[in-house]
Amino acid sequence: MTKAYLSEEIWKKHGSLSKREAKKAVETVFDIIREKLLDGESTQIKGFGSFIVRQKDSRIGQNLQTGGTVEISARKVVVFKASRNLKRQVQK
Repeated sequence: MTKAYLSEEIWKKHGSLSKREAKKAVETVFDIIREKLLDGESTQIKGFGSFIVRQKDSRIGQNLQTGGTVEISARKVVVFKASRNLKRQVQK
């Protein structure tokens, strides 16, 4: 699914919004989530899931081409964890 598809679906289901307003609403939601993640905050959407920023420590990895070891630097990653409700619905 793309942002354009999501905007189109919102526009179809809520006739009071113009296509431009639906697009702006979708972009605003994603901008807010992005800003919170950049600030290191988690974002939870009830019934859907959570976006969490996790810190990964540096570690030693293996270069599969040469067989040698390489250091993988510490970094932050964004993790999505689906809610129990969403997991149950997907399983049906």
